Amino acid sequence: MSVSGLVLSPIRDESIDSVHSLGNFNTHPDPSSNESILVYLTVGGSSIPMRVFESESISSVKLRIQSCKGFVVKKPKLVFSGRELARNDSLVRDYGVSDGNVLHLVLRTSDVQAISVRTTCGKEYEFQVEKKKNVGYVKQQIAKKGEVFDDVKEQELICDGQKLNDQWLIDDICKKNDAIIHLLVRKLAKVRARPVEKNFEISIVALNLNERRNGEEEEEEVVVGEAQPEEVQGVGRKLPDSDILLEPVVVNPKIKLPSVVRAMIDSTLDGLEGGNKPIRSSEGSGGAYLMPDVLGDGYVSVFKPIDEEPMAVNNPRGLPVSSDGEGLKRGTRVGEGAFREVAAYVLDHPISGPQPFCTDKIGFSGVPPTILAKCLHESFYHPEGFEKSNAKIGSLQMFMKNYGSCEDMGTQSFPVEEVHKIAVLDMRLANADRHAGNILISKDGESGKTVLIPIDHGYCLPEHFEDCTFDWLYWPQSRQPFSSETMNFINSLDAEEDISILKYHGWDLPLEAARTLRISTMLLKKGAERGFTPFTIGSMMCRETINRESIIEEIVREAKDSVLPGSSETTFLETVSEIMDHRLNKLTR
Repeated sequence: MSVSGLVLSPIRDESIDSVHSLGNFNTHPDPSSNESILVYLTVGGSSIPMRVFESESISSVKLRIQSCKGFVVKKPKLVFSGRELARNDSLVRDYGVSDGNVLHLVLRTSDVQAISVRTTCGKEYEFQVEKKKNVGYVKQQIAKKGEVFDDVKEQELICDGQKLNDQWLIDDICKKNDAIIHLLVRKLAKVRARPVEKNFEISIVALNLNERRNGEEEEEEVVVGEAQPEEVQGVGRKLPDSDILLEPVVVNPKIKLPSVVRAMIDSTLDGLEGGNKPIRSSEGSGGAYLMPDVLGDGYVSVFKPIDEEPMAVNNPRGLPVSSDGEGLKRGTRVGEGAFREVAAYVLDHPISGPQPFCTDKIGFSGVPPTILAKCLHESFYHPEGFEKSNAKIGSLQMFMKNYGSCEDMGTQSFPVEEVHKIAVLDMRLANADRHAGNILISKDGESGKTVLIPIDHGYCLPEHFEDCTFDWLYWPQSRQPFSSETMNFINSLDAEEDISILKYHGWDLPLEAARTLRISTMLLKKGAERGFTPFTIGSMMCRETINRESIIEEIVREAKDSVLPGSSETTFLETVSEIMDHRLNKLTR
């Protein structure tokens, strides 16, 4: 977050209509070609015909979608038969797409929304605002216009008769390009006190915007008399609402939550009880909600409900429900994303190694504090209607202040050690979804150095390596050797201890996922010991094309073919280790 990742809002109906009328999707391939097939893109509830070549690359198909007149598409995501077409260099036929198949298109429309702000005097201002910006950002732009509304605290924006909260997103408010936002300016009164014998005389000086003399502001003074201390009242805490619930889900009562996690939960609950509604992010392929603080001026955390995950029963993005329980990435299961998010945080040990479960130390890779939580609020996606029994289970992760994601700027400027800490995390957990959009950019408060923050770990610890994806492989930092500090951290890793830690926290890893963690940790440690760079080790875990196994997959397959049926897991892992040593030794020659 930038609650980072791909922005996946459905496009507007008017955009779909323009696509139908223009037919731009059908202009590239020749319909008479033997390789030409007709597929259908579903988006926003509509179906759009598109003709493609079976030998055409996925990147080519996405490029034609991006260039379609009628809407501007940024980073489209294609899903076919419950699987994301993520490898851009692979061909259409590699994913088994054939004539008449349906592809689900998850995308965002133009990032810019045209809005008009009209004052009570009839003056109108035009703004071009990014849809992911909030109302508070609009107020800042209005303040730059100067005049009488240069203080954002005095601005009140109204649209369709409703007062706008500073944290509401523009895309959720302005449904049309001709939206009008009305501006009211409420000048704050100035309180003055002067002594009158033994008492004080209080005067309130308010600005009258409706009457002016020679262009100057007119002040009105009202004497209210003697101040009585007992009449001064503070703003009391709002009592918990029966329709609001937030509590941690802790399976093991022996676990003491870190103070940073407890503070995150308390602050999130304060925001909800203060009347600030969760805001569904326009990013991601599942439901992700920004949880405001008590003042509504910022965000405290991000909540991702299990039932709103991609291909889950209540997914708000329109993705089909998984027919066999498998997620968008091979080797993952729908409904386990929250557990994986928490697992990434739990296993992100500090540089000194695994600590007691109540530690507040920052992990080596900087995964934000994350916990499994139960939350109830009407703002979540409830397709069947909201009920007080509709509490949702999901991951609650601390919102991290950032300046955007790694896809927003050139990668060469990132510190080598920051890239390496994320590379270690991804290789160790066999991350199947590491792209530049889910690495946030921040600054260290003391040194001012660039810090990279990894988020979105719902596809780590898969049951096999087929969909491992590391964007940092193509960054120059990945070809640099590990530092001595990073080497010490890698040497301290223990997969068996990690599996025990996860079990202590309530997640007993399935055999296949535990095997993945053991093998990936084994490869990382053996490769680092031989002086291999993150690029060399990571390349062994990622496929070059969809139909060509990675080196780590070949090692696993060879080990399975070598052991006798009924052999123990220990015997299998020993065989994997021997084959891996042989492969790695060949690379060092």
